[in-house]
Amino acid sequence: MSLKRIAYLASIAGLTFSLAACTTINPYTGEQQTSKAVKGAGIGAAAGAVIGLISGDNGRERRKNALIGAGLGAIAGGSVGYYMDVQEAKLRQKLAGTGVSVTRDGDNIILNMPSNITFAVDSADISSSFYQVLDSVTIVVNEYDKTLIEVMGHTDSTGSEAYNQGLSERRAQSVTDYFASREILPGRLQHYGYGENYPVASNDTEQGRAQNRRVEIALVPITAS
Repeated sequence: MSLKRIAYLASIAGLTFSLAACTTINPYTGEQQTSKAVKGAGIGAAAGAVIGLISGDNGRERRKNALIGAGLGAIAGGSVGYYMDVQEAKLRQKLAGTGVSVTRDGDNIILNMPSNITFAVDSADISSSFYQVLDSVTIVVNEYDKTLIEVMGHTDSTGSEAYNQGLSERRAQSVTDYFASREILPGRLQHYGYGENYPVASNDTEQGRAQNRRVEIALVPITAS
């Protein structure tokens, strides 16, 4: 097992232990109480997360299994479409007028965030106008927590391929780090940089290059394998 995999396992286990201490406010009594969602978390759930992570056919499946093993749970098969439909509707409402497009790819939801609201040219620092957009996404994905959040950075073809690859990775990392700072479970988050490899428009024009400089976020339902 690689050191990177071991570190991830440790982060999942540590997250599980921290969840065990979470409390909520009872809506009926107003009293603070341990969240039912995390009662019983601890050694057993951490072990479940580890078992889940090392099983599965690919990275996405292993992350799903790890979260299920840690006690997050999965969406019942017949409810997946409805669960994602409601989440999609709320995202469309929250993101109306922001320039972010919301599309469906089967049961997955794709958010396309163009360069004019994400990052300045040649920068991985989140633009001030982008925080409100990310906060809107955070509200919804924290409510509908049975999803993986995959952040994908893309660039235009200006500059070297190696530089663009690194820039796309740093941008995706910046968004992922921000989500983690807003109390989204780290185990739900993954980021990828694709550099200039997947353009959605021609790089021969400024308009096309602006469309290619983007961040995409895929929300993938967590279902039992």
